[in-house]
Amino acid sequence: MKSIIDEGSQQCFNCGANSSVGLHVHHIFFGPNRKNSEKYGLKVKLCYICHEDNKKGVHGLNTELKERLFQIGQQAFERDHTREEFMAIFGKNYL
Repeated sequence: MKSIIDEGSQQCFNCGANSSVGLHVHHIFFGPNRKNSEKYGLKVKLCYICHEDNKKGVHGLNTELKERLFQIGQQAFERDHTREEFMAIFGKNYL
């Protein structure tokens, strides 16, 4: 499924870097919930630094970015679903 958050964007969702730097698709809820992120379109495009950098990346030490994306993902999901559905699928309320 395509992203329900930033479909068509050619910029990093976090820092705004353009696609010339190369963008990665980031599943907001990764790990065991990666398939659910894919199923519900909960993904954004991130540049390498915002995605994988050890200090600044969502898969690195940037827990603030990770939590903000969790909140954005939950808000997007709840536009068409209930909070109870979100909690049943993803197991936690981030709002």
